[in-house]
Amino acid sequence: MRFNKQIFTILILALSMALAGSGCISEGEGAEDSVRETTESEFSNIRENPVTPWNPKPVMPMIDSTACIDPQASVIGNVTIGASVMVSPMASVRSDEGMPIFVGNSSNVQDGVVLHALEIIDEEGKPIEENLIEVGDEKYAVYIGENVSLAHQSQIHGPAYVGNDTFIGMQAFVFKSKVGNNCVLEPGSAAIGVTVPDGRYIPAGMVVTTQAETDKLPEITVDYAYKHTNEAVVYVNVHLAKGYNEVS
Repeated sequence: MRFNKQIFTILILALSMALAGSGCISEGEGAEDSVRETTESEFSNIRENPVTPWNPKPVMPMIDSTACIDPQASVIGNVTIGASVMVSPMASVRSDEGMPIFVGNSSNVQDGVVLHALEIIDEEGKPIEENLIEVGDEKYAVYIGENVSLAHQSQIHGPAYVGNDTFIGMQAFVFKSKVGNNCVLEPGSAAIGVTVPDGRYIPAGMVVTTQAETDKLPEITVDYAYKHTNEAVVYVNVHLAKGYNEVS
């Protein structure tokens, strides 16, 4: 009888966790109660960064009420998530080392994507300027513009910048780089320590590590196979964010 009670208890706990994990969790108008409840638990997927020698101040993410953060995704620390952003299962937006991280309106962070960055303050409290990206009057560890698609398992590791209307393909990698507007990184490609001009693409599997080879990247023309891919992906994910929020 004792064994049966234990099994029953385990099944009830599993069912409760499954029900609690349904829908999207976001911070903002209409979602404040959900965020407040989840942040009380150490297992919350949306939470402050810890206090460390390089960052003495815990910061909660700022998430627009129209964004969707899947319960199986993590958003930690000094992160800003814009309107209609979709953050899919197993994505990690972790601003506990380099900060802040910014994701602009109508962008998407797909399954298994990682956003992280090198620390921007040393243990003596001095800024590490080379680990920051300047955008207007602000500085960021990672900056993702508007209408950007970060496809499955891609990684953006700061210092890094991705411009508006750009598609980062499956398992692509951006590190210590700036990728311009209307660019495409095809699956498995990488930009490391370079600036990719607007309207260029990196072919699948290609790794660019010098500015000389980056400047020779092909331009996106009207007959480029993936010219309109990002538009379609953004459209789908904006509506997924809306749909998941309506059923949560």
